[in-house]
Amino acid sequence: MSSARLSGVGVSSGRASGPVVRVAEALPEPPLGPRPAETKMEASRIRPATEVVAQRLMERAKTVEGEARAVLETTAAMAGDPSLIKSAEKLVVDESLPAARAVYQAAQKFIAALQAAGGYMAERARDVQDVRDRVVAELLGLPAPGVPDLTSPSVLVARDLAPADTAGLDPTKVLALVTEEGGPTSHTAILARSLGIPAVVACRGVLALDVPGLEVDGDTGQVRESDGKVRAAGTGKKAVWNGVGVLKDGHRVKVLGNVGSPADAAAAAAAGAEGVGLFRTEFCFLDAAEEPTVAEQTAAYEAVLAPFKGKPVVVRTLDAGADKPLAFLNPDPEPNPALGVRGLRVAFDRPEVLDRQLQAIAAAAASSGADVSVMAPMVATAAEASWFVARARQAGIARAGVMVEVPSAALSAREILQVVDFISIGTNDLAQYVFAADRQLGGVAALNDPWQPALLRLIAQVGEAATAAGKPIGVCGEAAADPLLACVLIGMGVTSLSMNHTALADVGAKLATSSMDICQLAARGALAAGDPGTAKLAARAPH
Repeated sequence: MSSARLSGVGVSSGRASGPVVRVAEALPEPPLGPRPAETKMEASRIRPATEVVAQRLMERAKTVEGEARAVLETTAAMAGDPSLIKSAEKLVVDESLPAARAVYQAAQKFIAALQAAGGYMAERARDVQDVRDRVVAELLGLPAPGVPDLTSPSVLVARDLAPADTAGLDPTKVLALVTEEGGPTSHTAILARSLGIPAVVACRGVLALDVPGLEVDGDTGQVRESDGKVRAAGTGKKAVWNGVGVLKDGHRVKVLGNVGSPADAAAAAAAGAEGVGLFRTEFCFLDAAEEPTVAEQTAAYEAVLAPFKGKPVVVRTLDAGADKPLAFLNPDPEPNPALGVRGLRVAFDRPEVLDRQLQAIAAAAASSGADVSVMAPMVATAAEASWFVARARQAGIARAGVMVEVPSAALSAREILQVVDFISIGTNDLAQYVFAADRQLGGVAALNDPWQPALLRLIAQVGEAATAAGKPIGVCGEAAADPLLACVLIGMGVTSLSMNHTALADVGAKLATSSMDICQLAARGALAAGDPGTAKLAARAPH
């Protein structure tokens, strides 16, 4: 019998081989009955169950650090969400549902709304599913879903992993991760990289395999049958970086953090970020029933800017709209929100919201001492870019740029660069729009692989335009967090890289071993490739 071979998307470097341990599938849908005789008593079971789940997650959070702790603490907070608890209790009382069924139905409403919204909000749906299953299991007296206790080093195979599951993994026991679903920008990918665990996602057919072991290549995305013996264990030691983004030939490249909260900013500063390439401001708005005042926004931004006094910080204005619905904007329902009124497009209808945000950013910049620039999301034309830059200047912000996430912006880069001070490529959304492939959908995850040659060629075109204009170009998508791909991007003319704080040391250390000549050779090889796997191999050849 020939050995099984499958292909997925490699999201965390390294190779490992060992016995397979399967993560249990999600709990089945709880039954509608039997109906409780005392609905108030049945409803009273819900809150204690959520408290138990939250407490377990918090206890696990205390045993880990960094990104893993933050994920577990966030999931614990979701378990205690008052709106979820009240909604479930109401279903028990009003419809005489068993507690477990009520929690399931209440959570489903939240999940459906998040998935329909798309983008950032859809990424939170997996978290709610995880909380739902944990609370339902507690109410039914069943073992909590998730990763089983591992007695020896193993390769974990799952349909997908909840963020809380990935955050609690022991890298000394988990040789590699393989999931049937998921994508390159998922929590599984980000946390696997931070833990140094080889990982492949969107590996269709892996759950159907009945094999003793698997060999996993997190670079190529190849997964093949093995005899179950442990033969490799990932990438090994942690990278050491001195905190300065510089190639071995002295060429400077800023290595920056992506942040979206004061906690993110503190973590990025502690990890050695030279500044911030993407400050997501949505945290200030997501839970607001009304638009935050200028004073409230200023205080929120100051808390994020504080660790970066004297350092560059690029603040992205509100990236909201139909895919991240905010109550105070009163968005109209849209059949396809990813292509609707989102990002800067919201400001065309509500310019006063943008003006107040720019006023708050300018005030926070002055009080914090950070070297602040602003950029607009979802820009499609040079005219839109010019409109935004003019409003930023009017607010007293000297340096303004735009995100390149829409293919038309990439194709109009030369015209856009005539009116902006810099551009920053958001590779996650750019890939989604280039390939017409939802980045949250496992079935099309391979198209969202940042090594896709079509995406690389579009980035290279933008890089050429920026180099010709003599203006900075950054990359702030997940592509910047891949050390090898970071070198390719530099070879295309990219002058700064911005990423999750867990990737900073790996990328910084890799750059220190490369030169501009090597980066340009790697870029040429990747651009000439016909598929992602070949592009990776071609980029690795000069190193």
